Amino acid sequence: MEDQAPRWARAGWALRVSSLLLPLFLALPLVSLVLRLDPRAWLEHVASPVALRAFVLTLETTAVATVLSAALGLPLAWLLARHRFRGSDVVDTLVALPVTIPPVVVGVALLMAFGRQGLVGRAFDLLGIHVAFTSVAVVMAQMTIASPFFVRAARAGFEAVDPALEHAALTLGASPWRVFWTVSVPLARPALFAGLVLCWARALSEFGATMMFAGNFPGRTQTLSLAVMSAMESDLDTAVAVASLSLLLGLAALLVARGAARRWWVAGG
Repeated sequence: MEDQAPRWARAGWALRVSSLLLPLFLALPLVSLVLRLDPRAWLEHVASPVALRAFVLTLETTAVATVLSAALGLPLAWLLARHRFRGSDVVDTLVALPVTIPPVVVGVALLMAFGRQGLVGRAFDLLGIHVAFTSVAVVMAQMTIASPFFVRAARAGFEAVDPALEHAALTLGASPWRVFWTVSVPLARPALFAGLVLCWARALSEFGATMMFAGNFPGRTQTLSLAVMSAMESDLDTAVAVASLSLLLGLAALLVARGAARRWWVAGG
């Protein structure tokens, strides 16, 4: 037994050192990106017309995509968390599928469905409605890719809510709709907020599906991710500045989510 302690101590140090390898590997490219430009040059490139248009469009489309994902995903997450029904596994698989396939494939699938010659797009075309290669297509691509992150987080939040609390509210005369909004949603709030942030952050970083379904048109469909690709062809510094801007937005979202969730847990505990 006496010989085991030093061996465990040595193993503990080895585990600590090895546990830092992956964070260091992940941090090195991000630090290199941020340190590429000095603050003055960074501001000049971020304030360029191309970057500003992409920034505004990205904020608009990701906000709409996140709101739609929450509006449509919230009841679905509750249903999957509370009920088993015929076909629930199929629904769960469909929701998770965009996470497991390449975004480019999602973009092609959207084009085949909503493009002018697509399954639904043909009917839209007869009505004079064009979806592909518009800002609406950007929102649809972002929503398709990002909504599973909200649904999965929201489902986990609802599963953590004690069903007995919902049943107690029902026995007191509250309607199912009122129980959902006054009991289930408030108790699952930290997970819901985290899901919203993850959904928005994923929409922010979306590239492949947007490129295939919406194209890369400055001022109309060119988001920050697409602006980085375009700038890489002619202006590396602008590409780095826009990429670092996306990085800072994602980092800020995660910090806000973690801080808010921590305050809610402390208040609830």
